[in-house]
Amino acid sequence: MNKKRRLFLLLLICLLTLAAGAGVGSVAISPADILAILGNRLFSLPLPEDISPNQVSILWTLRLPRCLCAFLVGGALAASGTVMQSVLRNPLASSYTLGVSSGASLGAAIVIVTGLTLPFAGFLTLPLAGFVFGLGTVFAVIAFASRMDRGLQNQTIILTGMVFSLFVNALLTLLSVLEQNYMQQLLLWQMGSFSGRSWQEAGILLAVLLTGVLYLCLFSRQMDMMTFGEEAARTMGVDTKRVKLKLIVAASLLTGTAVCFTGTIGFIDLIAPHVARRVFGPAHRYALPVSVLFGGAFMVLSDLAARTVMSPTELPVGAVTALIGAPFFAWVYFKGRSHEN
Repeated sequence: MNKKRRLFLLLLICLLTLAAGAGVGSVAISPADILAILGNRLFSLPLPEDISPNQVSILWTLRLPRCLCAFLVGGALAASGTVMQSVLRNPLASSYTLGVSSGASLGAAIVIVTGLTLPFAGFLTLPLAGFVFGLGTVFAVIAFASRMDRGLQNQTIILTGMVFSLFVNALLTLLSVLEQNYMQQLLLWQMGSFSGRSWQEAGILLAVLLTGVLYLCLFSRQMDMMTFGEEAARTMGVDTKRVKLKLIVAASLLTGTAVCFTGTIGFIDLIAPHVARRVFGPAHRYALPVSVLFGGAFMVLSDLAARTVMSPTELPVGAVTALIGAPFFAWVYFKGRSHEN
């Protein structure tokens, strides 16, 4: 099967997962009814008589924004993971390694505990604080790593990120202990959820994802070169330090935006890039967009499992992705060790 057919099949799988996410639940909605409701809401087509206003409200107000947010967040995390693994030349690297999730969690925790609401942001205060703290942690990691190693070697960046992540997590744990009334709310936010997502949030995520992925695609050739090592890339004319900095910041922006709306959801940025490269090869002009599609579909299915497996109780979606991602993480690690030996 050539790459065009594989891509067509992946697009079809994405559509089917979105249809499943929108149609499966306590109130089942068939694919035909989904199309009819979409036609009515988007093009003012008449609704069949057997579709109730309750079904329209559930699909349009609750499930579709939730499914789209899940798909977009999964795509953003997958794109970020693809870039980080290539730039840092580490199959287990991600923006989380650089402290994005820890910083965002600390920012969200401060807003939750203090009840802070910015007058110009309103309900976006929580995601805005998460985004600022997450991105601020990454800039602190890069600044500190550059002081230790002017060449910004990959090992220096990863180790510095791990240290900062542990430090910020310690602050978050201390805050949780001091404010035990908010401990459950903080824990749920750290495990991630798409409950209550809106069309407005989906629009913001779509704009960020499209902008970020298109920008990253401009560096596909440089990322291909950097996978062979920084020395080889420099001999081919790549300014590795500058390109690496741009890519890390762009990938962190994608992760920070995703995390600040939905909480911390791990392992998507680890799984999706590996699957994309295995199916479509290592070239980033394919691996990057394919990982976005696979990550989005995987996140929709994970969210569907989170809200249906133990219905009416909803599981944190981060717990579902961790149950799948942790064994995958171990497989990647031990596979790499066996190749080294």
